[in-house]
Amino acid sequence: MVEHLGDPDAVLIVDETGFLKKGTKSVGVKRQYSGTAGRIENCQIGVFLPYRSPRGHAFVDRALYLPQDWADDEARRREAKVPDDATFATKPVLARQMLTRALAAGVPAGWVTADEVYGSDYKFRRFCEEKQISYVVAISSSTHMAIGWNHQAVSQHLREVPGDAWQRISCGPGAKGHREYDWAFIRWPHHEQKTYFRGLLIRRSVSEPHEHAFYFTYAPNGTPLSKLVEVAGSRWAIEECFEQAKQETGLDEYEVRSWPGWHRHITLAMLAHAALAALRAVSAAAPKKRKH
Repeated sequence: MVEHLGDPDAVLIVDETGFLKKGTKSVGVKRQYSGTAGRIENCQIGVFLPYRSPRGHAFVDRALYLPQDWADDEARRREAKVPDDATFATKPVLARQMLTRALAAGVPAGWVTADEVYGSDYKFRRFCEEKQISYVVAISSSTHMAIGWNHQAVSQHLREVPGDAWQRISCGPGAKGHREYDWAFIRWPHHEQKTYFRGLLIRRSVSEPHEHAFYFTYAPNGTPLSKLVEVAGSRWAIEECFEQAKQETGLDEYEVRSWPGWHRHITLAMLAHAALAALRAVSAAAPKKRKH
């Protein structure tokens, strides 16, 4: 994947997907929220780390979320062959572990993006800053942010955005053309560094102006708003990764119950998906033959 898709300005994307299951024997299964189903279901949750560059996108790593009640149940652990060193870890912790492995392996990337499960976790953001990797991560509207002495929910800071601060920018192509939104940015003046800056990125719907989304950012000085928007919009790649891997390489088509079985199947499906992504990249880069 690095050989064929690698790029120093690539984006590492953190997200999760649910695997619907019946019964109680599949490792990590319980009634929990699944974004795949859009509701609480009996399922397993896998946290994934895809990689997106101008050449394509593919998975880098995966982690099975092991709920607390599973982690504390020795009988279920033994039956599902959960290794002794696998302990309970929150989804943001699993994401940090995967990012650590990717960076240690020399995966070239300049950015991280994630939804609000991870973006609202300050330890996750601090981790990225310590690793000197830029981020654009979604946060909930109730997340608090201080500007000067004004400490309030980010949704309340909308009143401080002047009308001429909004810019209409596309965050990438979608199924119905370019995904255009109005964007504004509030820089954190009290968090200035010599080489990086932090800030709040706000997205406003064009058709429904009362609908907003919020992102915390950390980027090199001089980074234009269009680049922050591009990174925020790159999260669509993970949905395409999940769709392709489930349809083309059987990511969710398994009947295994154990910890080793889940990891073997998921890893093989990821490898097959990466191979297809590499083939697409090679084909796109090949010189086109002229028709006579």
